[in-house]
Amino acid sequence: MSSVNLMAREVAAKIVFYGPGLSGKTTTLRKIYETIRPAHRGEMMSIATEGDRTLFFDFLPVKVERVNDCSVRLALYTVPGQVFYNATRKLVLQGADGVVFVADSQPEALDSNRESLQNLEENLLEQGVRLDRFPLVMQWNKRDIEKTLPVEQLRAVLNTRGVPEYETAATSGQGVLDTLKSITRLVIKDLRAKRIVPSPRPTAPPVENPGAGLEARLSQHLPRSSSQTGLPAHPPSLMPRQNPPQAATAQAPRLETPAPLSAPVPAPAGQRVMGPASALAPGDLFDHARAAEAAFASGQYGTCVASCMDAVRRALAFAGEGTLAQQGFLLRTDGADLLRLQGLSKRVEALRVDDAAFALYFLMQVFTRLNDARLPETA
Repeated sequence: MSSVNLMAREVAAKIVFYGPGLSGKTTTLRKIYETIRPAHRGEMMSIATEGDRTLFFDFLPVKVERVNDCSVRLALYTVPGQVFYNATRKLVLQGADGVVFVADSQPEALDSNRESLQNLEENLLEQGVRLDRFPLVMQWNKRDIEKTLPVEQLRAVLNTRGVPEYETAATSGQGVLDTLKSITRLVIKDLRAKRIVPSPRPTAPPVENPGAGLEARLSQHLPRSSSQTGLPAHPPSLMPRQNPPQAATAQAPRLETPAPLSAPVPAPAGQRVMGPASALAPGDLFDHARAAEAAFASGQYGTCVASCMDAVRRALAFAGEGTLAQQGFLLRTDGADLLRLQGLSKRVEALRVDDAAFALYFLMQVFTRLNDARLPETA
């Protein structure tokens, strides 16, 4: 289920809240929804039935703050608790990256907790996943009720694997966010172990120029030819034909191919090297703009166009729900230019410098419209 954008260093992961009927799964998601800032949450959907409050699933897309340097988006689901909805459970569980098992702490629910946990293990095994090797967090819910089982007894029956566990009261929200944070950390750790999420980028050493650290980090995502730009070493000028004598000696074999740097994307003079697109980019899209400019500078015009299209999609999403055309209309972007960029992005292997320059131009147009509309809003 997880999808990763390596250039943006963003991962979208799916977390499922599993457990017996009326254990508090839906209440947990509602409390998460109420707690998260509106700018970081999507629409919550729920279908109620007579026997349980969730027939199909609850879906709550949540934007989480960065984990190390990876931006994370979570899609939170719950499954129906009743046994006769097991087919739906399997459907919702498909592609999950982690599970929170919501156990009812009441004594009369112990058997149903055990059956639901066994059902979870069986359903995952059908997908070729072993529960003991899967991100799992135990949520001991309804701890605000007087007569509840001791945590030690719940642990002995349900948490023989020794996974992280939290006492919660979903109605008040006690412990709910701690559970979410824990499963998020486990999911990111698991994805990174599977090499689905890149390891954190090393911290650049302190330098006098405040822009050099970002340049050094960005250069790690560029092709080898990006070393021709000299960004990490000498960011103030970005003039390829005026390398210092030491650099000329060290990089002599590469001096024959810096021609793409003279292509029409001007880098303004100043203490911080920044292209026009990145200068206009909102904070969340700064790295996307820099990556597009770096691809242009290294002559990778197809990559530049693809990066611009990706950045445009993300930028237009700040306009709200709807199709790309509707979002562009709300921001008053040029519809013909948007169509042209979409067409270019579908044939990235046969693009020229003017195609990439146009893509950067349209990206700057979108950033300008965002700035005019004062988007994205800051929390």
